[in-house]
Formats: sequence, C-alpha cells, structure tokens
Amino acid sequence: QVQLVESGGGLVQAGGSLRLSCAVSGRTFSSETMGWFRQAPGKEREFVAAIRWSGSSTSYADSVKGRFTISRDNAKNTGYLQMNSLKSEDTAVYYCAASVRFIRFMYRDGDYDYWGQGTQVTVSS
Repeated sequence: QVQLVESGGGLVQAGGSLRLSCAVSGRTFSSETMGWFRQAPGKEREFVAAIRWSGSSTSYADSVKGRFTISRDNAKNTGYLQMNSLKSEDTAVYYCAASVRFIRFMYRDGDYDYWGQGTQVTVSS
C-alpha cells in the first residue's frame, strides 16, 4: 500500500512563508510525477504545482508563479512545496498526489494515482 503524508501546514501571516512536505512510503514505488493541489472552503480543488520525478520539468498555476517553488528529494522519496509571499487567498487544504506513469497534463487531478490526506494552510491578513 502506497501512502503519501503531507506535513508543514499551519497558520501564517500574509507575506510569510511555509514549506510543505510530501513523504511517499509503502511498497516499492516509482513515481513519475508529483503534484500539489489545494481546495478552499466552498471551492473546487485546483492545481497548484507539479514536478516530474526526474526533475526535468515543472508546472505552476498562474496564481502561484514566482511565489511557490516545487522540488523533490529522490533519495528521501519526498516532495516539497516552498510557499513564499503568502496571501489570504492561498488559504486552503493542500494535497499532494503522485502518478506511477507519465501523464501529459500535470494539472489534471484525475490522472494521479495516489493522494495524501491533506494539510491545512491558513494565511491571516
């Protein structure tokens, strides 16, 4: 059984920073792509960022470009989302997701195979 466990969420003031982590554990698992998504109250889940596990390509939602950075540590089987210059509109539950095969459009949540339980990020203004 593959598990994705997010950590690093919390309460931060606007303009502050947080770093989310997503640790992948379980059976031998080779992830091709890791993505971060978020869901705010009353809104649909939306794409935030994604990275090919090879590190060869990244993708970001326009709303977070220049503020968020996605990365991964292959040795630790862990992905990260560094969030800077946080805004109140970034408040949401953040989920990491992983795919075992190549997916062309990294922003499509339906193409991911495994999901974490989510971590709350609250930005106070």
